[in-house]
Amino acid sequence: MVTTDVPVLRRAAVDCLARREHSYYELTQKLLSKFPDAEPALVDVALSRLRAEQLQSDERFAEAYVRYRKSRGFAYLYIKSDLVQRKVPLPIINAYLYEDDAEWSLIAQTLVERKTTQGVKLEFGSKLHRRLARFLESRGFSQLETRRVLAQKLG
Repeated sequence: MVTTDVPVLRRAAVDCLARREHSYYELTQKLLSKFPDAEPALVDVALSRLRAEQLQSDERFAEAYVRYRKSRGFAYLYIKSDLVQRKVPLPIINAYLYEDDAEWSLIAQTLVERKTTQGVKLEFGSKLHRRLARFLESRGFSQLETRRVLAQKLG
């Protein structure tokens, strides 16, 4: 049986970070999953050193994650929920994610345009209207933003 020590854990963590940024919590979970015999204290030591060397950063992770999810059409509520699940501290989330960001409206309009055919006027309460509203809300748009964007499409 091979004992898991800090250099082995560090190498595995750096391999993960080479692919993409990870939150401290994500890396902890990945390492504990990959090395079930590893002591949590050793995992913490390895990741603390990476953080001290600025190889792991929740700030960089949050910035990259917000940018990526926005580019994929997700909005504030969805992204914030994901970051909270990944145990990113709220001050860091609030530094990179803004509820009143002007981009949310543009992203929602782009999604609605993609989901509707050119020139189609939306009827309030129609099946398409309800489907679009559910879709936008599932992507993390607030009800107010959803109503505002769909109101522009109403015929």
